[in-house]
Amino acid sequence: MHTESAWAKLNISLDIGEKRSDGFHSMKMIMQSISLCDTIELELTEDGKITADTTLPYIPADERNLAVKAAKKYFETIDRKDLGAKMYIHKRIPVGAGMAGGSSDAAAVLRLLNRLSPDPLSAAELLAIAETVGSDVAFCVQGGTALAEGRGEILTPLCDFPSCRFVVCKPKFSISTPELFNSFDRLKTHVHPDTAGLIEALKNQSIPEICRRMYNVFEDVEDRRMKTVAEIKSRLMDGGAVGAIMTGTGSAVFGVFKDDAMDVDALVKALKAEYGFAAAAVPVNQISI
Repeated sequence: MHTESAWAKLNISLDIGEKRSDGFHSMKMIMQSISLCDTIELELTEDGKITADTTLPYIPADERNLAVKAAKKYFETIDRKDLGAKMYIHKRIPVGAGMAGGSSDAAAVLRLLNRLSPDPLSAAELLAIAETVGSDVAFCVQGGTALAEGRGEILTPLCDFPSCRFVVCKPKFSISTPELFNSFDRLKTHVHPDTAGLIEALKNQSIPEICRRMYNVFEDVEDRRMKTVAEIKSRLMDGGAVGAIMTGTGSAVFGVFKDDAMDVDALVKALKAEYGFAAAAVPVNQISI
């Protein structure tokens, strides 16, 4: 049995442009891998069957599971449809959190299959497969800190996020991605994140500068659940965070804490008791493909 970590992602910023001709929106996001991760266990088979079990019984085992879809796409690309895989996914990343849990699992499967191959694909070839699996999968394959544009597949690596601790908290509800986009489309105006300023702040390795510019435009939509998002942000800031925002389409919220911040573990415990999920993590630099 072979194993691979599937690192969660956070959106340091998230901006939305015009709707494209294919019906999707143009995105501009700065994304960051963090140490909170699922673990993929995988065994190759020669029966052409791909199966995935998880620690969460409600997660599908067919191609609705991006890990299964990724394995199928990989075998098709290398023209080995006779190959199969048995996978077991130990879930730690909360589902419906905006942290790319499914995408990170798919990315881990692609890296692992490529590592096991006697004739591995190039990084560019692996990323090309990732783009066909899901919008965030390409980022999750290479990880680290990156500017993601298009649907999220156009990636520009950025300077590593400075050393810090993240505290992530997810309330007991999730937010529908299509519903949130529809609500966003009804907004007459919205504020754009200072993406260029964020990139410069990353170059300067300045946590205060980064945190001042963190922004997620989805927080601007009129949705009663954003009240809980705001409450969690306040709890994080009161607990010593330099900055806090919602990640992706939510509902998870994270705060950035300096390495020497006090009582982070106590804050995680309190948030977990109140909201259902909370965890501390650190930045993960670019992942070896």
